[in-house]
Amino acid sequence: MPVYRGKQLDGMRAACSLARDILLESASKIEPGVTTGEVDECAAQLMRKSGCVSAFLGYQQSGGTAFPGNVCISVNDEIVHGIGGPRVIQPGDIIKLDVGIIHDGWVGDNALTVPVGSVDSEVYRLLQVTEESLHVAIDFAREGVMLGDLCASVDRHVSKNGYSVVREFVGHGVGKKLHEPPQVPNYRPETNLPRLKAGMILAIEPMVNLGAAGIKLLDDDWTVVTADGKASAHFEHTVLITASDPEILTWREPTVSEYETRPE
Repeated sequence: MPVYRGKQLDGMRAACSLARDILLESASKIEPGVTTGEVDECAAQLMRKSGCVSAFLGYQQSGGTAFPGNVCISVNDEIVHGIGGPRVIQPGDIIKLDVGIIHDGWVGDNALTVPVGSVDSEVYRLLQVTEESLHVAIDFAREGVMLGDLCASVDRHVSKNGYSVVREFVGHGVGKKLHEPPQVPNYRPETNLPRLKAGMILAIEPMVNLGAAGIKLLDDDWTVVTADGKASAHFEHTVLITASDPEILTWREPTVSEYETRPE
C-alpha cells in the first residue's frame, strides 16, 4: 500500500487543491435550466485552463466501456457514475458531482451533492447525514487506527439516522493512480486491516441511500441507481494520514450548510 513523503505530498496537495477548486466552481453552475452536459463542459474548460486532465474521461473497467464524461454527474436516485448529457436540471433535484483530475502525474479526487433550490426536507436531511458521516470517518483517519474502524464509523452514523450505505462501491487509496490500495468501504470489512500509517492517502466517499441499500446498473454500463428509486447522496474528500491530525487535501467548508436555500 503506497506511502507518500516529501515532494510527493507537494504534488498531491497541488492536485487536490485544483480538484477542489474545479469541483466548487462547477457546482456553482448547477441551477434549474442548466443541462448536466453543460456542467460537464464547464468542468472540462476549467481543467484545460488549469493545465490538468480528467482522471475519469476514458477510464475503463475490465471488459467494460470507457467512461465518456469529464466528471461524474448523478441526479436524484442516481448514486454514482452518472454521465453528463441533455438532461435539464430541475428545482428540487439533488446533483452529485464527482471531480477527479490528474496534475503533473498526481490525482485529486472529491465529490459533493448539491441541492437545487428548495428540496424535500427528508432528502435535505439525507445530504446532511451523508456529509456528517464523511467527517466522522475523517476523524478516524489517524496513524495507528485500524482501517476497519474508520469504515465502520460511516455505517454506524448512517444507520442510526435511518439510512443505508451502498456496499458495492467503495472509497480507495489515491496518489499516482486514481484507484490504489486499500479499498475503503463504508461499512466494516471482513478484515480490520491495515493499520493506518502516516503518508497513506485515502479517498473517503460515503454513498448513502434514503431507502434500501440495493442498486441497479443502467444500460449505459456506468450509471448506478437505487433499486427502489429513492434519493441517494455522495460526498468525498481525499485525506492524508499524518503523525497527528488528518490533513484533508481537498478541504472545503461543509457544503450543505453553505447553501442559502433551505427546504420549505
